[in-house]
Amino acid sequence: MTTTTDTNSDTTATMKAAVFVEPEHMEVRDVPRPKIEKPTDAIVRVLKACVCGSDLWWFRGINEREHGSLVGHEAIGIVDEVGSGVHDMKPGDFVIVPFTHACSHCVACEKGYDGNCSNMEPGGNAGYQAEYLRATWADTALVKIPGSPADYSDERIASLLALSDVMATGYHAAWSARIEPGDTVVVYGAGAVGLCAVIGAKLLSAGRIIAMSRHEDRAKLAREFGATDIVPERGDEAVARIMEMTNGAGADRVLECVGSEQSIESALRSGRPGAYVSRVGMPHTSNIDVNAPFWRNVTLTGGIASVATHDKSTLLKAVLDGRIDPGKVFTARFDLDHVQDAYKAMDERRAIKSMIDIAEA
Repeated sequence: MTTTTDTNSDTTATMKAAVFVEPEHMEVRDVPRPKIEKPTDAIVRVLKACVCGSDLWWFRGINEREHGSLVGHEAIGIVDEVGSGVHDMKPGDFVIVPFTHACSHCVACEKGYDGNCSNMEPGGNAGYQAEYLRATWADTALVKIPGSPADYSDERIASLLALSDVMATGYHAAWSARIEPGDTVVVYGAGAVGLCAVIGAKLLSAGRIIAMSRHEDRAKLAREFGATDIVPERGDEAVARIMEMTNGAGADRVLECVGSEQSIESALRSGRPGAYVSRVGMPHTSNIDVNAPFWRNVTLTGGIASVATHDKSTLLKAVLDGRIDPGKVFTARFDLDHVQDAYKAMDERRAIKSMIDIAEA
């Protein structure tokens, strides 16, 4: 491990990385290893990464993605090199690498919305499903984990990995909804984000948590995370069921963790007058009736998760204290050479979320 000022000494070094070839087709290739490009950068040796539900949209060919591009935006690892402007991170530190990279000094970061950092590099961050990655704004974007990987069980490591995106995104849904103790909360989406939103609602002392799920493995985990009710219906039937369960009033808070047109529409119809509907599902529709919430005084909120902010203020301590265990959303594990299988397992719903083991600590 070394500390550098501008660039890596070996500009010819390569590494293994997952590459998007075309829809339904991932490969592992040798690509140039990233190097320090700015004084505020760090190079992280990746220990574990994972596949996000949002990755499936381009894997399935629904969204466009550049063919041959590097992929992945969730990881934990060990700091390998730091730039001359990095002072709070050093080689050997065990870190969470969020998909958001917070500069800490723009207005968005100062207000706690680091997912909207105005100094994030164009195109965001990618390439975490690789042996090394470049982290920008390392001092404030990376989340330092006490000790070393050897200090933690496999289960705890999985929960730490979840803090790089999925747990923070689920919590962001609950936090943005301004959940108050005793509230009735509905969670649309039984993927990893929706399940973590159940955890978030529980952390914020929701009284009743209704998880929308028609898959028994996900419903079982939702109950374990704190869901009090499971509703398998969708669309009009789902809304009718929620109204029946709330004596015709609707829920106090609704967390939308899918991003589809049906899910958003159902979420907007499931809240009571004055409810908050919080969206964190990656948007895949522009056909939203923005007038409908007006007539019922429903507040529409949510957005890109403030990963570093939530991790540092709440979630890292909750994991280390054993109060939450979001790592249970990882129901399948693969090595990097089998990244295609990791994607297929989620695409075919054989896994809730796939972990990718990149290297030993």
